[in-house]
Amino acid sequence: MKRKVNEECGIIGIHCPENGHYISAKIFYGLISLQHRGQESAGISMRSGKHIRGYKAQGLVYNVFNDQILSGMIGRIGIGHVRYSTTSVSSIENAQPFNFQLPKGEFSLAYNGTLTNFIDLQGKYSRDYTFKTSTDTEVIVYLLSKYVQESGYDYFEAMKKLSNEIQGSYSITIINEKGELFGLRDPLGFKPLCIGRIEDINTTVIASESVALDIIKADLIREIKPGEIIMVNDDGVYSKIIDNRNKKAFCMFEYVYFARPDSIIDNITVYDVREDLGAELAREHPIDADFVVPIPDSGRTAAAGYSAESGIPLCEGLMKNRYVHRTFIMPGQEKREISVRMKLNAVKSKIKGKDIILVDDSIVRSTTARNIISILRRSGVNKIHFRVSCPPIIDSCYMGIDFPSNRQLIAATHDIEEIRQVIGADTLQYQKLKGLINSIGLGKNHLCLACLTGNYPIDIADKKTLENELNIKRSK
Repeated sequence: MKRKVNEECGIIGIHCPENGHYISAKIFYGLISLQHRGQESAGISMRSGKHIRGYKAQGLVYNVFNDQILSGMIGRIGIGHVRYSTTSVSSIENAQPFNFQLPKGEFSLAYNGTLTNFIDLQGKYSRDYTFKTSTDTEVIVYLLSKYVQESGYDYFEAMKKLSNEIQGSYSITIINEKGELFGLRDPLGFKPLCIGRIEDINTTVIASESVALDIIKADLIREIKPGEIIMVNDDGVYSKIIDNRNKKAFCMFEYVYFARPDSIIDNITVYDVREDLGAELAREHPIDADFVVPIPDSGRTAAAGYSAESGIPLCEGLMKNRYVHRTFIMPGQEKREISVRMKLNAVKSKIKGKDIILVDDSIVRSTTARNIISILRRSGVNKIHFRVSCPPIIDSCYMGIDFPSNRQLIAATHDIEEIRQVIGADTLQYQKLKGLINSIGLGKNHLCLACLTGNYPIDIADKKTLENELNIKRSK
């Protein structure tokens, strides 16, 4: 029930030691592959000579960039970003990458995540710096500029100091005027970040997901480790672990919903996880029906797993209008409601009079589920058995997913039977927590499950203040 939730951003960085390989175009195509991670704005920064030049605007990647713009973005080192706002109003001022001029140089930064202490940091440094935007990215940019200068332009040292001060989830790419590309992942590894190579042109790529490597014919090497800094220059690739913790906290929602099914994260293909989640649902919550019907596109892989395990035929009983944005990532509840009706329509000839098992990845606010079931009822479906591949989401997320308020989470205030009545299904069953953990395969101590359990992997000092601030900014 789409898109009920919202996150987040996608980032990519490329370093090529030679000219003439049209790196800005490769970044562009990488961003196309990451478009699912953010649809509000897109941007690219390139190091050209000793300077960094960038272009960014609101809109989809294809709408922001054209041949003329890309051909003018000369350089062999660059970063790119697609954005969905999680801590600020959507505007061009908050689009990334952010460029920053230093007394003896400059850098550009792209970031995916959410700082849980950005409000405190804004207050702490407001006398030293006038923040021009409402995004936590500007806090990161300011602190990095401060520490770069204090460390004598040693970016490794500056990023270590930065990591010690900021709290929350973050994957970051940076380029500077010296021609260095950096990748940094937070110590708990909330967000994905991988590194790959285009061997024939000796080029290194850092990206949120492996699909951004595939499109430009880069081979996936590995995930950047939690607490690791990667630095790439003309001499090679260098790594430094600045914070090595036993516990990790990768966001389980990447496997459930956010990442593309064809992405590989920690040597696990996302498609395989979602398929197994569906099979687990069929084992735990079997029921007779004529068809298994996915909610496209988010429920398709889990529905395939349910169908294969149960032996009940899969039927594409809902068709998607692909020219409508994902409702989960559209700001504003009213926009989400209208977009559901614009987005999906039933294939009446296939499902009229039938009992169906309706499968999706999650229920957050219940808006999408309720509207889809209404569409199916009007199309003459007999019984609707709803199966959800993610356990009930009962608590807020402060690490980059757009459901900060418990009041917006139906499972926080309703039990399963009450939710069933609200959405209008004949039966409703969720994935069990154990089934989710087993299907992902990383182990409980390597996942962030806070929205499912209320147990946060980091201390959220003032949840109410942060929640209110996020809600105010998101409602503007």
